[in-house]
Amino acid sequence: MTYKTILVHCDAGPKVAQRLAVAADLAELHAAHLVGLHASPPLEAPVFFEGMPMDSLFASYEAGARADEAAARKAFDRVLKGRHLSSEWRVTEGFIDTELAVQARYADLLVVGQTDPEAQTPTPSDLPESVVLSTGRPCLVVPHVGVRKPPGQSVLLCWNATRESARAAADALPFLRAARKVTVLVVDPRTSPNGHGAEPGADVAHWLARHGVKVTVQRDVAADTDVGGVILSRAADLDVDLIVMGIYGHSRVREMVLGGASRTLLSSMTVPVFISH
Repeated sequence: MTYKTILVHCDAGPKVAQRLAVAADLAELHAAHLVGLHASPPLEAPVFFEGMPMDSLFASYEAGARADEAAARKAFDRVLKGRHLSSEWRVTEGFIDTELAVQARYADLLVVGQTDPEAQTPTPSDLPESVVLSTGRPCLVVPHVGVRKPPGQSVLLCWNATRESARAAADALPFLRAARKVTVLVVDPRTSPNGHGAEPGADVAHWLARHGVKVTVQRDVAADTDVGGVILSRAADLDVDLIVMGIYGHSRVREMVLGGASRTLLSSMTVPVFISH
C-alpha cells in the first residue's frame, strides 16, 4: 500500500502554508497526486438584519468568498513552485466538513490543520475529528504551531488492541515501513486471549515486523493521568515526529463525542497526528 492521492484542505487562514508544505513533501515522497480543496461556504443571511439591502449583502459575501479563494490558491501555487508534482486544484461550494468527507473518499490520505483557537476563519472547530469519523479514510492532522521536521522518521503507534487501533496501524503502514524507528505504546494493557494476548504489544509487533517495520514495544501506566497525557509525555520523551492512533466516537448534528485520549491529543498535539476510524 502507498499513498497515491493526497487531499489537502486549503482555506484562507494564516496557517495553511504549514499543512500544504507537509502535504507536498508527502506527495513527493510517495510520487502521489496532490489535490488542494477549497470550499466556499454558502451565504447564510441573518434572520433579522437592518441597514443593508439583500443585494449588497450578497455582493459582500461574493467579494469575501473570491478573496478567500484567491488567497488559498496563492498558497497552493506557492508550495508547488519548483516541485515536479502531479497536482490539481478544486473549488466547491458547501460546508467544508461535508465537502472534505465526500472528496476524501477518493483519496488515500487527507491532510488538515489542527484547530487553531486564535484563527479568525469559519472553519469548524471539530473539523479533523468530524471528517475522519465520517469519511472512512485516514487523516493527518498538522499542528497549528507548525512542524520542526518532516513527519515519519520516528513514529509512536498507540495500541490498545481495538478495531480502531488496528485500522489506524494498517492505514499508516506506508509511514511505518519507511520510519527509522517505530515505538508501539501500550497503556494500561490487560492480558486477554481476545485482546492484547499473553504479552501486550507482542502480537502487533510481530505483525509489523513481517512488513519490515523496525519496531519496539513500550508498556506504560496512566495512573492518575489520562491516557492522552501519557501519550503526549512519551512522544516528547522519545522525540517522535508522528503519532498514530485510532479514534473512536460518533458525531451528531454539530456535536462530537470522542474518547478522552483522542480529545486530548487533538487539542494539545505538538507533532502531527495520524488518525483513523
